[in-house]
Amino acid sequence: MTEAPASGERILVVDDEPDIVALVVYHLAKSGYRVSSAQNGTDALAIARRERPALVVLDLMLPGLTGFEVLEQLRADRATRNVAVLMLTARREEPDRIRGLTLGADDYLAKPFSPQELVLRVAAILRRTAGAQPAADVLTAGPIAIDRSAHRVQVEGAEIELTPTEYKLLITLAERRGRVQSRAHLLETVWEAAPDIQTRTVDMHVQRLRTKLGPAGDLIETVRGFGYRMKVEG
Repeated sequence: MTEAPASGERILVVDDEPDIVALVVYHLAKSGYRVSSAQNGTDALAIARRERPALVVLDLMLPGLTGFEVLEQLRADRATRNVAVLMLTARREEPDRIRGLTLGADDYLAKPFSPQELVLRVAAILRRTAGAQPAADVLTAGPIAIDRSAHRVQVEGAEIELTPTEYKLLITLAERRGRVQSRAHLLETVWEAAPDIQTRTVDMHVQRLRTKLGPAGDLIETVRGFGYRMKVEG
């Protein structure tokens, strides 16, 4: 049995199938979460901006705005850009998963799915995005400054916005700079080795992270056949 989260985080469930919404809401509420729901993208965005949920369970096949478009707008809005997102998709094709991850989703789950697995995925995402209480200091790597107490990242003094997963990936690489981090190790550390998360997920998030860091993204080196390493600037 899943333990109820201590803080009763707010979850928003977005799906146009009432039976799925009812099923997901029931299991999340049973696990101690406070749950809202929406059946279309427009309502989902309005609720997300008003309630600031910790996580959105987002179906990709929605009427009107698609799940991809909702995800793009969540990430573009300062009020919701740090909300964690678990995609639900009836499509198992890799391009759909890659597109969602590229847009900033934290994880995905294919339909049909086990409600118990969804609850566990939600808990895992919230665990890794919240993380342990950060040290009250600033970690630097070249022009990158990471304020671990405030979860803020600056490059040459300019603040950049990262998703919770991108932030944890950057922290992992920066804390172990100079050492190669295998994709398997990054999956275990950042994604907590969810059952069907693939190494391609790591590559897509590293690509997004490099883009957001701008020229400083060159500090993240690809070590062919192994994984990634953040360079130590001498």
